[in-house]
Amino acid sequence: MNAKLTTDLAKQLAKYERVALMLQGGGALGSYQVGVYQALAEANCLPSWICGVSIGAINGAIIAGNAPDKRLAKLQEFWSLVTSREVMPAFSGLATMMMGQPGFFQPNIVSPWFAMQGSQAATSYYDTSDLHKTLNKLIDFERLNSGETRLSVGAVNVGTGDNVFFDTQKERLCAEHIMASGALPPALPMVKIGDAYFWDGGIVSNTPLQYLLDEEDDKSSLVFQVELFKAAGAIPETMQQVETRQKDITYSSRTRQATHGFKNALALRSKLAEAYKRIPAAKLSAAEKKLMRDYADAGVVNLIQMIYQSKLDESGNKDYEFSKSTMEAHVAAGYADAVKTLSHTDWLDKPSAAQGVAFHRLHID
Repeated sequence: MNAKLTTDLAKQLAKYERVALMLQGGGALGSYQVGVYQALAEANCLPSWICGVSIGAINGAIIAGNAPDKRLAKLQEFWSLVTSREVMPAFSGLATMMMGQPGFFQPNIVSPWFAMQGSQAATSYYDTSDLHKTLNKLIDFERLNSGETRLSVGAVNVGTGDNVFFDTQKERLCAEHIMASGALPPALPMVKIGDAYFWDGGIVSNTPLQYLLDEEDDKSSLVFQVELFKAAGAIPETMQQVETRQKDITYSSRTRQATHGFKNALALRSKLAEAYKRIPAAKLSAAEKKLMRDYADAGVVNLIQMIYQSKLDESGNKDYEFSKSTMEAHVAAGYADAVKTLSHTDWLDKPSAAQGVAFHRLHID
């Protein structure tokens, strides 16, 4: 990246109160996020807040839980470990189903049909003890919880069905919180935290954008949203394409819906603030005065969306196809997309208060 572009990026970044990185779930496709982060790091575009779901929570925790000069190496170590089994891409999905993945998950010794009711083996096909060890090896949880980089990971409360976010700004996170975000049933076991049990956050919402938009701190935000499934696609013509398309639709982000709702909310807040200004200050309560100040100074959001573009020959097992060559291709694609995105420095212009939300996407569906 040339010096002028780096300087231009620095000037654009300085306009925002925070830079956020949103990482979607998607299993083996998560290696695409490594390439994106590599390009952001090379441009010195380091996020102050990372929100992740499932594999995005794992990647995000590795980033937040390491010093900037070690992050990429730790991400590469994780992905080299989980793709270390020598297998051809065509058989990688089957190998994952039969043997799990090194450093990630292994098949339960006892089948769910013969396991004791209520046990882990009775409610999942695999055991994630290896992932617990891997996370504790690759992540410095003292740094992760230090507040240097905020981390939020999405999960679902199995008992209530509620979507929840574990957030270092609100509580101390450990390996179990990261594992809970990626505990996709029925393959992976639910994770107990306190008195509750949790599954993968992607069951309810696979992209954590809404969590950021719901924040009430009114900070101007530059948001890089990295998605692993795209909503738009061709009409399927084979059963393999049906399985792939169904998964894309299920786990793709509803970005337009979220940003449209947020923009409408900002407009209403602005109108309410203007209405309050027409009322004599003496007649406003302290709470109403505070509301008027908050609504008059609402934070703007610039959303930069990058979506992994599936290859024509990819099948429904693309999220558990963990071959080394495929992982390397995903990393390269993420890096190329992020470099191309950052070259559009005009996309990083801060939106006006009247605009509220700006939206840019590298790939047009």
